Parts: sequence; structure tokens; C-alpha cells
Amino acid sequence: MRTKGTKTAASGANVWGYAKPPRSAFLPVGAGDVRARGWDGIEILVITGDAYVDHPSFGHAIIARWLEAHGFRVGVVAQPDWRGTDDFAKLGRPSLCVMLAAGNLDSMLNHYTASKKKRRSDAYTPGGEAGKRPDRATIVYCNRIRELWGDIPLIIGGVEASLRRFAHYDFWSDSVRRSILADSRADLLVFGMGELASLEIAERLAAGEPVSALRDVAGTCWKTHDEALANDAVKLPSYGEVCADKRKFAEAFASFYAEQDAVRGKRLIQDQGAWHVVQNRPARPLTQAEMDKVYALPYTRAWHPDYDAKGGVPAFDEVRFSITTHRGCFGECGFCAIASHQGRIIQRRSDESILREAEILTKEPGFKGYIHDVGGPTANFTEPSCPDSLKRGSCKGKSCLYPAPCRKLRAGHEGYIELLRKIRALPKIKKVFIRSGIRYDYILADKNGDFLEELCRWHVSGQLKIAPEHISPAVLRYMRKPGREVTEEFIRRYRKVNEKLGLKQYLVPYFISAHPGSTLKEAVELAEFIRDSGLRPEQVQDFTPTPGSLSTCIYYTGLDPFTMEEVYVPKGAEERKMQRALLQYWMPENRKYVVKALMRAGRRDLIGCAPKCLVRR
Repeated sequence: MRTKGTKTAASGANVWGYAKPPRSAFLPVGAGDVRARGWDGIEILVITGDAYVDHPSFGHAIIARWLEAHGFRVGVVAQPDWRGTDDFAKLGRPSLCVMLAAGNLDSMLNHYTASKKKRRSDAYTPGGEAGKRPDRATIVYCNRIRELWGDIPLIIGGVEASLRRFAHYDFWSDSVRRSILADSRADLLVFGMGELASLEIAERLAAGEPVSALRDVAGTCWKTHDEALANDAVKLPSYGEVCADKRKFAEAFASFYAEQDAVRGKRLIQDQGAWHVVQNRPARPLTQAEMDKVYALPYTRAWHPDYDAKGGVPAFDEVRFSITTHRGCFGECGFCAIASHQGRIIQRRSDESILREAEILTKEPGFKGYIHDVGGPTANFTEPSCPDSLKRGSCKGKSCLYPAPCRKLRAGHEGYIELLRKIRALPKIKKVFIRSGIRYDYILADKNGDFLEELCRWHVSGQLKIAPEHISPAVLRYMRKPGREVTEEFIRRYRKVNEKLGLKQYLVPYFISAHPGSTLKEAVELAEFIRDSGLRPEQVQDFTPTPGSLSTCIYYTGLDPFTMEEVYVPKGAEERKMQRALLQYWMPENRKYVVKALMRAGRRDLIGCAPKCLVRR
């Protein structure tokens, strides 16, 4: 028997009256939980490489609760032991399908650093323990499912599947790999955020359609031996071609990137050898009403009680008292793949929905009056970039902010300011912070100019994190970030506003070392900027090529895919160490590499006792 959707309070509040939600408040994770609900089995099995945290910052929780709300019996298996099939089978065979994902991060990025060393911890695992999921988790999990139930409809999704949906460069094996759909033995791949596609798949399977018939679901990829079934699709260079020819790889990326739009995007097809993989048009953006429903689902906002003995899940602490206001990002940073996953069109919740969530947080155990973040991929992108994007999609071949703000850009913060004021006015809230990234070029483009003072007065706790990433034009063009003069202007205005307010608040910058386009000359140029600006980066990130981004394409091919111009790419381990060391040149442990870098760059003038020297003799 099918069940009706779970009935909850409109606010999505915890209705059980417990400081810690009981086991029964979570979706079933074992056979006993299924029986306790009076079910004879489940319809959909959700498998995740992360621990089960029932919170809207975790993709598995959103999809599972979304399907539950539409009447499906859903069970969750989190971090199964992949060395056998027992964990995968503990809820029994689902009657409709299995939906699985590697987790909130690509499993290889989760496991390895930029220098390809194993990470010692995993924030998405109870107790922060490493090693609780396999490398290439999506593929491994699919193999176990196929061992158990060879014919069951198998759907993959999440960041790992989404950004590996076509032939892609894999940094950790230093090779081009096939589409993960071809390698995983799955039937369908859901890319993007997944609510609409997952629900349509579930409903059509429940109506009796075979999974082989689901070839028209927006936001999915499917595979076929007959490319004539997608004769309307744009044909990408084949897997064989992109392996053999880096120019073909760059061409494939440019064609792929151009069609990632729900309004104007075309279908794509790529020959993987044994299969052709077809990508349908991206799913449409969620409406505001749909976004509100997603975030009003009956999340317990807690990790599963099975994890209590290990102290819970560290990643939950980062988001527990934070609020997601929107999805999408029109910033299009070169090293980021959000545009290929969430899309460029902003999808925003209503103020009422956000305020209800803020009120829920004030009633949570452990709440001390502080909302840790109110934002999204980019906190101050809370509205679509322009009205045209809603009607005709994002502009093909054009950027909203790079190399300068588009003349049609609707840069404004009025709605965001009003929302923040409403949240601050709620009882029990002492302070509302903004910790997700902000785009300061967008702040400067806002002719009103009120937001910066509002930000400094109310939403900064001594330090504001910004991400210039670099200041050299030779690097910024591939990062698709604003020029040095924009960064300097923001620094000037930020300091002026804080001086006016009588506040001592500082900027904490993020920079990326060894990004495509950066020679030692550009790395030294950035080090000199750091010296002269008085900024001191607490963290420096080595560029890590991850699937789906422009910068990764350039890293692998040495070509700008949009112009086919050659680009310098620092790949040697020693040069990467030198570039990284330059960005924290004052640290004693970096001295050896800083000296070596300056000597190699012909900048001996920066070694000595003069005021501008980076290294003292």
C-alpha cells in the first residue's frame, strides 16, 4: 500500500517535543524501523556516502524528505560497508528503485588533498573518522547494488555524479575518465539539485513505466546504444577523441558549458565507447513556492541517534544554526562548478519561509542567540541578475560580472537588507552573521551603496572573509574574477566605513596558488600585493582540479576552451610549493621555498634588509 505524505506543522518545526528527536522521527535505517512504521517494505532506497544527518544542508536529507512528502515509503542507508552487500540489503529490496550519491562532496576530493595525500579526517562521518566510504563511491556503491539486485532501477545523483556526467579529467588518476553513468552500471543520472527529476522518476516508475522508457526527464542523463534516439542533441567530441586530443577535450567542454541552461539549453550526446550518454536539458529552476516547500519539510535537524556515541557528525556543527536563502550563482568563477550544478539563475525562498526557519532555530537545543550564516553559494546574490534571465535564460557566451558588470545587471541589496533586518528583530536573536562568500564587485556595482555599512554595522564579527583569489590580470582572466583595482577599491571602502562606525574590523582574504595562468612572476606579484595591502591570509588554497570547472579544463589541456589560446599551467610539485609559500612568505617554515622562488623569478631585490623585501638576510 502507498502512504500519504507526512503531515507536519507549516513551519517544519520539530513536533515531537524532545530536546533530541527520537529514532522514530528519522526515516527508516534498518528493518526494525520499517516494521515500527507498520510497513511491509520500502519503495525507494536512498544511499549516501555521508552520515545520515536530517538537515536541509545535506542532499540525501532533502531528496529523501521530498519523496516522503509526496507519498513514497523511503529508507536511508548511510555509509554502507562497501566490502560486502549486507549493509545495502538491510532494508530489503525496494519496490521501485535505488537512488544513491557519494555525498555532499566528490569522494576523491573528500579523501585527498591538492598534493594527493590522504586526508586524516572526514567531517561528514561520525567522529570525523576517515575511510568510511570508498574512492569513487558512486561506482562502488552501484556495483554492490547490481550484485544484490541486478535488474532494479538504479539512479545516481549528487555532486560526484553531476559533475562527472560526461568524459572528464580526473586529477587523482591524471587521466580522462568516461562518463560516470557509463562506468557505474546505473540506469539514469540526475544532475543538479534533483528534486524535480527525482520526483518525476519516482512517480513514473510507480505508474508502471519501465526505467528504460524514462528518456525525457529534464535534469537527467541516460545511455543508449542507438544515437539516433537523440538525433536532436548537440554532438560532443567522443570519449576516444577527447582522450587522444586535448583540443577536442577543450572543444567538448566549451560546447557542454554553453548548454547548461534550463531555458535555452539543448540536449547533448557523447559517445563513450560501449554507450552513448545523452544529457537532457537541465531541470527548470524551482519556483519560490517550491523552494519554500523544500525547506519546510519535517527535518529533525539532527544527526541520527546511532552516531551519539561517537560525538555526532562534525559537518553538522558548521550548518546547524545557518540558513540557506537561495540557490544558483551568476558569478561563474572559473575554478567553481556551481554554474554546472545549481545553475546561474537565482532561486530564492520567501522572507516568510526564511523567518519561520529562523524562529525554529531559536527553539533548538544549544541555540545561544547567534545565526551563523544567512546566504547561499554567494550570500549577496539573492535576486536574479536581470529580468531577461527568467524569460530567456542566462546569456550564452556572456557573463554577468566578468570582465565587468553587464549593463543589464540589476545590482541591488534592498531585499537582502530588509530580510536581515527582519531576522535581527526576532526574539532571542542577538546577532546575525554572514559567513558564506560575498561578491564585493557586486557590492560596488550597487549604486545605492547602503549594504556595505549595513554589513559592517550588524553582520561582521571582527573579521570579514573575502575571496580576491589573485590580483594578476594574467590569472584573473582564467579565474573570471574582477581586477586588482576592484579589490583595492573595496578594501578602501571597507576600511572607511569601519572608521566611520568606530569599529576595528579586519579583512581575511582567500587566495589560490598555482592556478592556471600563474607563473612565478604572477605569484611574486601577489606576494607583493599582500605585503603592501597589510592583508594576511590565514589560509592559502592550492588549486585543485575538480571535475566540471573551466579551470580544470585549462589545467588539463593548457588551453582556454573559449579562445583556444595556450595557457601556462604550473604542474610541477616544486613550483606549486614555491607559489604556495610566497603567499605566506613571512612564515619561517616557508623561507626555503620563498628564497628559491625569488631567485628563480629573478627577484633577488626582494631578499635583503630593504623595507620592501619579502625575506630578510
